[in-house]
Amino acid sequence: MATFDTITIKKPDDWHVHLRDGAMLSATAPLTARQFARAIIMPNLADPVTTAAAGADYRSRVIAAAGDVGEGAGFTPLMTCYLTDNTDVADLRQGFTDGVFTAAKLYPAGATTNSDHGVTDIGNITAVLDAMQDMGMPLLVHGEVTDADIDVFDREAVFIDRVLSPMLDRFPALKVVFEHITTSDAAAFVRAGGPRLGATITVHHLMINRTDMFRGGIRPHLYCLPVAKREAHRLALLEAATSGEACFFLGTDSAPHDARDKEAACGCAGVFSAPTALELYTQVFDEQGALDQLQAFASENGPRFYGLAENEATVTLNRVPSDIPTHIDVADGRVIPFMAGEKTAWTLT
Repeated sequence: MATFDTITIKKPDDWHVHLRDGAMLSATAPLTARQFARAIIMPNLADPVTTAAAGADYRSRVIAAAGDVGEGAGFTPLMTCYLTDNTDVADLRQGFTDGVFTAAKLYPAGATTNSDHGVTDIGNITAVLDAMQDMGMPLLVHGEVTDADIDVFDREAVFIDRVLSPMLDRFPALKVVFEHITTSDAAAFVRAGGPRLGATITVHHLMINRTDMFRGGIRPHLYCLPVAKREAHRLALLEAATSGEACFFLGTDSAPHDARDKEAACGCAGVFSAPTALELYTQVFDEQGALDQLQAFASENGPRFYGLAENEATVTLNRVPSDIPTHIDVADGRVIPFMAGEKTAWTLT
């Protein structure tokens, strides 16, 4: 594991990433494939992935976009089905059986980017959840309520009480990943949930709190959903991620948007961490004196939850500073990375 200024771990996986489509996919897929052996690909495209046929087509586009660091070189995209009020249970079951879908994603309607087609009421997908617990198909949850009267900083905690806890009681065999958790409430809930409940934690939620979005003025490239919370919650996430506990694992939630869409009057939510995600996670664990727990978080806990083998290949990072690009060119625009223009303390060799 960690020896002085070098660390070698089993090759990690990204259990939550947005690659988009078209020119954006071509720009983002190689960045993820450079660092990770597998990645759970989010289905909330402008035309969401709601059928097995659409999932298979999108997987082909992802593999093509990853190019020489794609599936032939060891990168495997794991596809997810976007659940709607009208999801076809038979199609979902067939997609899972055929290996097209690894999991299904629950977006409460209106919760985040391209979620307008999402589920309006959990009661509308009872048959879907029954089938998923029968198959052992994981449900990936964007855990926020969307009620207009709920403060945006409370949406995750309220979701636990109103939606997630009752759902887990109703479907006792359902495997659930509470995605991109942002609060101490969520960390405690996942810990108490047993082996069928897991959680992904992003690197940006480990590094920033809600005050950072306003340092020196509004910083739109730090705006994400769920939004960053108070410092006490960030510290709780740091403790969870570096604990080595099996229920917590790496998921970047890297979500690229053209800079013009981020810097607009109604800017899009999403932090784009893909260019240096693994280096930044390593920096965080190093700062916490927890490099010995990085492999569990990045390379072991996720595969165990999903019932997959750990990767046999390894990656090595050196304690050598490297520049984070100021932007990534995409077609006629550009995407601004997380911590753009700054340096990472570690470099992936």
